[in-house]
Amino acid sequence: MDEKTMVNDILNSTKSELVTYQGIITETDNMQLRNTIQQIRNNCESFQYELYKIAQNKGYYKPSEQATAQEISEVKNELEQ
Repeated sequence: MDEKTMVNDILNSTKSELVTYQGIITETDNMQLRNTIQQIRNNCESFQYELYKIAQNKGYYKPSEQATAQEISEVKNELEQ
């Protein structure tokens, strides 16, 4: 397995972990456990972003184009209705 495949696999796995953590956080009543899972999620998000930047710099990942101000405004208006 080449480096690009491994990096993308880790990014996908991390994305899945973040979804799982979010589900646990929203369903947890124990505040101490909730805070602990939130800290784990925050660390996971930081790791994911650092790895994303490395992948982007190496050309392993190309982000989608930035939304225009008009596109952002349209989505915002739709969500506010």
